[in-house]
Amino acid sequence: MLTVNKVSKSFGVKPVLVDVSFQLNEGQKLGLIGLNGCGKTTLLQIITGSLKQDAGSVTFTPVDVRIGYLMQGLALPDNTTIFSYLNHQQGDPLELAREVEKLAGQLSARPQDKQLADAYDQALTRLQLADESTSDTEQTLSMLGLGDIPPDTLIRQLSGGQKTRLGLAGVLLSRPQLLLLDEPTNHLDMEMLEWLEEWIQKIRCAVLLISHDRMFLDDVVDGILELDEHTHTIREFAGNYSDYLQQKRVEREKQWQDYVNQQDEIRRLRKAAEGVRDLARYHKGGKTDPRKADGFSIGFFANRGKETTQRAKNLEKRIEHLLTDERVDKPSRTWQMKVDLDTVSESGRDVVVMENLSIGYGERLLCGPINQTIRYGDRIVLTGANGCGKSTLLKTIMNQIPALGGICRMGTGVHCGYMAQEQETLSVNLSVLQTLQQVGNQSETEVRSFLSKYLFMGDDVFIPVGQLSYGERVRLMLACQVAQGCNLLLLDEPINHLDIPSRERFEQALSEFQGTVLAVVHDRMFIKNFARTVWKFAHGQITPDYKWNL
Repeated sequence: MLTVNKVSKSFGVKPVLVDVSFQLNEGQKLGLIGLNGCGKTTLLQIITGSLKQDAGSVTFTPVDVRIGYLMQGLALPDNTTIFSYLNHQQGDPLELAREVEKLAGQLSARPQDKQLADAYDQALTRLQLADESTSDTEQTLSMLGLGDIPPDTLIRQLSGGQKTRLGLAGVLLSRPQLLLLDEPTNHLDMEMLEWLEEWIQKIRCAVLLISHDRMFLDDVVDGILELDEHTHTIREFAGNYSDYLQQKRVEREKQWQDYVNQQDEIRRLRKAAEGVRDLARYHKGGKTDPRKADGFSIGFFANRGKETTQRAKNLEKRIEHLLTDERVDKPSRTWQMKVDLDTVSESGRDVVVMENLSIGYGERLLCGPINQTIRYGDRIVLTGANGCGKSTLLKTIMNQIPALGGICRMGTGVHCGYMAQEQETLSVNLSVLQTLQQVGNQSETEVRSFLSKYLFMGDDVFIPVGQLSYGERVRLMLACQVAQGCNLLLLDEPINHLDIPSRERFEQALSEFQGTVLAVVHDRMFIKNFARTVWKFAHGQITPDYKWNL
């Protein structure tokens, strides 16, 4: 279906892909993983032909394979209706019927023309698929939260999340033979995610997808392609993401043991070589006073000295060989964030109390009445459909928007920190150092020491916030909350757009936090690893989701 052979790509002097090779067979589903910015999207662009590689080749079997490609930031035609866009993606049945009729006439006049026969077969297949697509379109739009929007709605009237989901719907409904998906789970709630997983599991086409959703990768792929940010090469691992982790764990343990064994051998050889060198110097000297030595003694010790010197040289050559041709590199260290717990003060037992609370905007009620109490040390995750009121609840607790009714009050000694979905609280013109200095009275040395626990090392502290990656901003926001002594964290989609290592670091850091956490998260692996309680928004109410609490 797809063969990528020794593909390389550089931007200026910076290599992004080096001799990348892999195959994707019919029905196979591969997940492409790697750090943000390592070249995953670049590889998809090369496969689709929207970007030219410097070397290597990309071939398809058949050569005219139907490709569906969901890119990040897909630009949809603003002045087109939803119906027209999807009709174009699937193929207009009337236009396809005319094309089939035209090709049939040409084929009757040239029945031996194989190229014409292939074109006719493909047009006929597209027509059959288009005729079958009406019910699929309705179901797909419904499952992606677009079913209630009139089909004559212009695309420019949709929100950013709705546009992303419409783009995904268009790609899925185009019935591709090869499906390329770049972060397809963005802007999907839990039910949408589970539907997409089931859809991908059922389809027969080949799939290559980029995702940082670990449970999604566990459920839909049968192989992992790891793009290394240092070598810019790809390695393939059989199985899903959990299988990949296990293989990497075994590899790392073996590499570490091989490294330790080699270091022990090098130390042993160096000690032996040093001993042989000392012996060689003794033999070379013979008797202490050469004027009193006889001829036999001088010759005997000279010969023994040469033999011993050669033994030392052989040992040193073996050491050099171990350090070059047989060198085992020390496994790279995985840096982890470390939360400074000394700055977290303890609040009262009741952190947030909600009594008959109703939330929404203006006169629009989203959820209520809510009767819940958040207690010290709780780790609560909010789930539910997009637009059900999860972010609204956080803003109501923060008193950023008024409650529509009822009571929402903070407990004794609660210091609340809020991490907004789009990080509106950070000033893009300040450096990392200046940002943290604004929230505390520490010296520059103390601030830099504190920031190092959040992986801002050396000159990184002077980088303007506007130049930080999404993951770096999330780390900085968490550092600010902890530095202020916050003991209640309200987190609105804190790990959106983070790559897998960054998500794992954030989880690890947050797990060490001794205060209370209320978070809006759609990453199911994060929920599984971190949450102690899950609240689900449904039908205007909040209820415990026992699926996660078991």
